[in-house]
Amino acid sequence: LVSQGPSMDASKKVDLKIIIIGALGVGKTSLLHQYVHKTFYEDYRTTLGASILTKVLAVDNNPLKLQIWDTGGQERFRSMVSTFYKGSDGCMLAFDVTDRESFEALDNWRDDFLDKVIPREQDFPMVVLGNKIDLCDRQVPKETASAWCKEKDIPYFEVSAKNNINVAEAFETLAKQALTTYKGIFESYLTDSIKLTPNDKPKKSCC
Repeated sequence: LVSQGPSMDASKKVDLKIIIIGALGVGKTSLLHQYVHKTFYEDYRTTLGASILTKVLAVDNNPLKLQIWDTGGQERFRSMVSTFYKGSDGCMLAFDVTDRESFEALDNWRDDFLDKVIPREQDFPMVVLGNKIDLCDRQVPKETASAWCKEKDIPYFEVSAKNNINVAEAFETLAKQALTTYKGIFESYLTDSIKLTPNDKPKKSCC
């Protein structure tokens, strides 16, 4: 976790690291800027490595500070991007509904992420975003994407960064998942730290 130490004091913000991954050109940067700044730009330069934006919000009366990592999708940067996975509390998988290949690449992105998250959590907080539903030349049917996500037990959102459709809902769903997992880790930490073991019986000394 990115927090310096577990603290569920309601007056203190919980810092959570969220990472967005997916193929080149699916609109990861656009989604992030739409969520954080409520702006959409047609022309973004390709993200090289990673850039970070923050967003403060409240989830179930818990103040959260999301540190959202936007990553490059070019294959040649894959090994570099995977170094940014460490310490993530939630993962957002993005694809472009007008680009079949970007959807078919989700398996590789997901597997690569889970392989590098230690310890590996099968139920790691994760959501899938099918972006660019505002465009007409769709190649990935909603039913196909929904079926893939249902099989993996991952929430699926059809989104448009351009028209701001379902963007906030997707981020906030992931934030809730990540917070729930964080609380579980925190409670486990507390339980382990106060667990008392019975004293061993004194050993008999031999003469």
